[in-house]
Amino acid sequence: MSLKKTFSSDGKKCTVVFTVNAEAAAGAKKVFLAGDFNSWDPTSIPMKKDPSGSFSVKKQLETNKEFQFRYCIDGNTWINDWKADKYVRSEFASDDNSVVDTTVPKAPKVNKKPTSKAVNKSADKKPAAKKPAAKKTAEKKPAAKKPAAKKTAKK
Repeated sequence: MSLKKTFSSDGKKCTVVFTVNAEAAAGAKKVFLAGDFNSWDPTSIPMKKDPSGSFSVKKQLETNKEFQFRYCIDGNTWINDWKADKYVRSEFASDDNSVVDTTVPKAPKVNKKPTSKAVNKSADKKPAAKKPAAKKTAEKKPAAKKPAAKKTAKK
């Protein structure tokens, strides 16, 4: 199951593709989408079956709203979408409803700093060649003198 959302360029409409995969459909002959957007009519939005056994339907919704919905399988079994945006307790049954959230995503902030050549000149320059560091030479300290050996006269 899945929800795939695309938003209009003016941000006023959200097209949602609702999908019930073959596993969830479990050999169903018909699947319908019902929710806040169609007064929970279990037969007004039929879903199209594809060769793999999955069902899908495209629905245009208003943006910046949350809509509760469920799928009705073969007119008698109600299931939720496993990948819904969230779930809320149903007012009429002891079960949850799936929710699709059509809030328009906020655009990422764009860095508005000017990018003139003057600003980028330093990035284009090659770093100056470094001069080799002067070799340090250790000062030679005078070696400590060894005490002179005592000479002994031979007899």
